[in-house]
Amino acid sequence: MEYSNLQRQAASMKKSLFDQGYLDEQFHQLEDLQDEVSPNFVEEVVTLFFRDSARLMANVEQALEKNPQNFSKLDGYMQQLKGSTCSIGASRMKNECNLFRECCREENNEGCIRSFQKVKREHAVLRQKLDSYFQLLRQVGPAERASGSSN
Repeated sequence: MEYSNLQRQAASMKKSLFDQGYLDEQFHQLEDLQDEVSPNFVEEVVTLFFRDSARLMANVEQALEKNPQNFSKLDGYMQQLKGSTCSIGASRMKNECNLFRECCREENNEGCIRSFQKVKREHAVLRQKLDSYFQLLRQVGPAERASGSSN
């Protein structure tokens, strides 16, 4: 009974991540790559994403502190971050990256600063939500993770 309750909770949590726009179809595609040989594939990819994205965001933060602003460099960092967000299906974060890049194209320093605060907020919320989701999946056990897609 406890097991099926945990399964329902995990499925409900994942559904809410999609319903709230945090994740998109790319996340399902990652899950499709998960199997018995690599039952933690999605969690490993997401862990790599958070490590890489933290580095990229630190680069953006440092670049934003420089004067005059190098919008081309900022845009390049954000393009990399956006690519990473797309690879795991982080939809809301991807949208904020696009808004930041728009501010770079307009050479809008204040807009970049405001937008970057939103990128950081989306990143933190996504991390918290996915950490909770993967923690719940670990409780469910490898059988559910391997089958992964209770879409």
